Amino acid sequence: MLSDDETLHTLRQALQLSPQNQPLRQHLVSVLCEVGRFEEAAVELRTLMTGDPENIALRLELAGCYSAAGKASHALVVLEALREANKLPAKGWLQLARLLIVEGAWEKAREAYRSALERDLTIADPGLAEKLGLSNGIPTAREPEAEREAQAVAEDGENGDGSRPHVIPTARSRQAAADSKGKWNLERPTLRFADVGGLEQLKEEISMKILQPAKTPELFAAYGKKSGGGILMYGPPGCGKTLLARATAGELEGRFMAVGIQDVLEMWIGSSERNLHALFEEARRAAPCVLFFDEVDALASKRSDHHGASGRSIVNQFLSELDGANASNEGVLMLGATNAPWHLDSAFRRPGRFDRVLFVPPPDELARVAALKVHLAGKPQEDLQLEAVARKTEGFSGADLKALVDLVIEDKLREALRTGHPAPIRGKDLLGCIKRVAPSTREWFASARNYALFSNQGGAYDDLVRYMKL
Repeated sequence: MLSDDETLHTLRQALQLSPQNQPLRQHLVSVLCEVGRFEEAAVELRTLMTGDPENIALRLELAGCYSAAGKASHALVVLEALREANKLPAKGWLQLARLLIVEGAWEKAREAYRSALERDLTIADPGLAEKLGLSNGIPTAREPEAEREAQAVAEDGENGDGSRPHVIPTARSRQAAADSKGKWNLERPTLRFADVGGLEQLKEEISMKILQPAKTPELFAAYGKKSGGGILMYGPPGCGKTLLARATAGELEGRFMAVGIQDVLEMWIGSSERNLHALFEEARRAAPCVLFFDEVDALASKRSDHHGASGRSIVNQFLSELDGANASNEGVLMLGATNAPWHLDSAFRRPGRFDRVLFVPPPDELARVAALKVHLAGKPQEDLQLEAVARKTEGFSGADLKALVDLVIEDKLREALRTGHPAPIRGKDLLGCIKRVAPSTREWFASARNYALFSNQGGAYDDLVRYMKL
């Protein structure tokens, strides 16, 4: 009986001989999922989707693979695109509910679960319903205590316009900030802009907006400009937003604090707001400091999308901290990254907050050459023909280029195991594997196109419009 690796090797060899054999590739996906290699399964699914981009079953399967691989944001993009197109079936709504729980969006998760049952009652999941505090789609007395408290606050503590007042730091919250001192992971990156291939215009924007005011404060002070401020970076996943943020901290020779939703969100009312205040306080103490919010839309989503008071309260606290309402943010440089800027509350783009919105595109040809050099460094190589490879990989993200190199390395390892001698990686090896990697950015651009065309009233997505030549 063949081992899992031998089975996969046999299937991939068969696909090399018959790359258009869709049932064979689907079988490879099934085997990869069975052995827990979900990222590889996602690559194969994207290849399948190039020949059938409207196949809803494939897109749901792709979302499932992303979710199993721990890439909840990727899975959400897939499902949200189907939802926006009114093509999300009942099982897809169920997937969406589970992912929204991971993101901490409990009320949206309940709505997604109800939508699933409206389309097909037979897919009811009692375990999921109990976690959401629902029974057959109806709220029950077993709703989590924190959510009941949120409802009480919603009834008693909202402003007349339905928004929550800013959370003013009290003695208790200041004590929480003191208790959390040292809790946040403050790094001192050595990465520099020169280590990031391409993106020259973005580097210039970041330098002028937040680096130069910190490096030459006396010059900028003559014009009334202080160090600090924020930039929001958006674009398809895997294109270098996080890398650019780390390089910014390296250029500044300051501290770097990466913030994820798990660092902020808690189930108890007020805890998330205190966490936000505490991390800003830590960044202010460590100035100069780059405060980086990855997947910032999870913390800064539109207040109109929140049906409970707790979600709006977190957004309002975030806005208050960005304003430096109770403490100066001088020396704190704020960077946000998101794949879905259209989900952010518009108040975050007001001057003084994330007032500069920058599109981070897939790497251009020169940047792809630089990225390939990085991924191939230290490996046996010969006659790489990287310029030819770069021309053939238009639309590839940095992550896609890494996947391409990984495929070639796997092939070379198989060859070395058969012959007993490692052979160098050549350009023809890279060129031969390109068709096996579908650019992951296509799906994002397909979803982003509608926002660029129909939700660009303020010109926030002009860079995206120009890039897509719409």
